[in-house]
Amino acid sequence: DRAEQRTCLICGDRATGLHYGIISCEGCKGFFKRSICNKRVYRCSRDKNCVMSRKQRNRCQYCRLLKCLQMGMNRKAIREDGMPGGRNKSIGPVQISEEEIERIMSGQEFEEEANHWSNHGDSDHSSPGNRASESNQPSPGSTLSSSRSVELNGFMAFREQYMGMSVPPHYQYIPHLFSYSGHSPLLPPQARSLDPQSYSLIHQLLSAEDLEPLGTPMLIEDGYAVTQAELFALLCRLADELLFRQIAWIKKLPFFCELSIKDYTCLLSSTWQELILLSSLTVYSKQIFGELADVTAKYSPSDEELHRFSDEGMEVIERLIYLYHKFHQLKVSNEEYACMKAINFLNQ
Repeated sequence: DRAEQRTCLICGDRATGLHYGIISCEGCKGFFKRSICNKRVYRCSRDKNCVMSRKQRNRCQYCRLLKCLQMGMNRKAIREDGMPGGRNKSIGPVQISEEEIERIMSGQEFEEEANHWSNHGDSDHSSPGNRASESNQPSPGSTLSSSRSVELNGFMAFREQYMGMSVPPHYQYIPHLFSYSGHSPLLPPQARSLDPQSYSLIHQLLSAEDLEPLGTPMLIEDGYAVTQAELFALLCRLADELLFRQIAWIKKLPFFCELSIKDYTCLLSSTWQELILLSSLTVYSKQIFGELADVTAKYSPSDEELHRFSDEGMEVIERLIYLYHKFHQLKVSNEEYACMKAINFLNQ
């Protein structure tokens, strides 16, 4: 009963136990771990003194992480959690100086640690389990250098929470999920006066695109109520497949062999979100805004789930729908799509 009355020292939500040295909720525990593991550097648009509460904790990530550190969350405990043999329960809260907090918040501390490991080596990073996969579809995280994978690792951290879930039997695995004519909703090639070199390049860009329907199962039995965890698991699988396809697309580009490893990792880490968005709005729009929309229609969030959904999340959804309608009005041709995607990838 006393445990039920404990509140998170960060946001005041119901605490679930001792996490990284202090009493906190699951939300702040996960946020702190993701922020430290992914070396996040946030910015506050106000005066770095935002109110932290259950309702407002998602409004400013900078102030949330700042309070985690000020209240004594121990970032060294995160490493202990990941070591064999379970957690080191002896690790408690820490008191760190304002200077050290500032180095963490600015990212300077992460850079110093990265330089240390690059100069002295790290057995964990060189172990076989952390090397890039030799298969045709490498792990998205292994494709990038550690210094350029902040945003992608953010996706990976979110993904890991749900990717281990077993797919419920209500998901129907059907290889040919969609029977619409043609694999791509893009318009047919337009008659244009192009010089042979430009025509050849555009043809190569088009050939690099995988126009096969997405393999992620998105058909659910009628009458089945989708849970939030199942919906998130589906979204993570979908994002995973879309990311793999972008990596495969890059490797098929006619100039890929001319890119250095440094340039490749830099470009991918800077553009993977835009590449997925562009593909979702065009090549895979019928599946994502059609079949996936049917799945979301079977999800009825509880009052608590609605309460946790932030205004920022609603704004993202509204912008996505707006973009979809705009692209639909533009009637983007296949050549235009191929050029737009290549330009976006290289223009960083």
